[in-house]
Amino acid sequence: MEAVLASRSASISELKKNPSALIEQADGEPIAILNHNRPTAYLIPAAAYEALLDKLEDYQLGLLVRERQAEKLQAIDVDIDEL
Repeated sequence: MEAVLASRSASISELKKNPSALIEQADGEPIAILNHNRPTAYLIPAAAYEALLDKLEDYQLGLLVRERQAEKLQAIDVDIDEL
């Protein structure tokens, strides 16, 4: 059995019946959407999704910074006045 990574869960049938009520009852918490008692999807508030995307972007930028710092060791120093 797969782990459910949310404190609340609902079946796909419940989601279809009244999605707005389900979201309201969750009070901003993620909801695991289950199909045959297995997590199929997670429903999260828009603000949480946006924050997640921001964190992911920050992580990717951090990786890029580390990559470019390693390239700096191979860089050639240039004096702008000598150009």
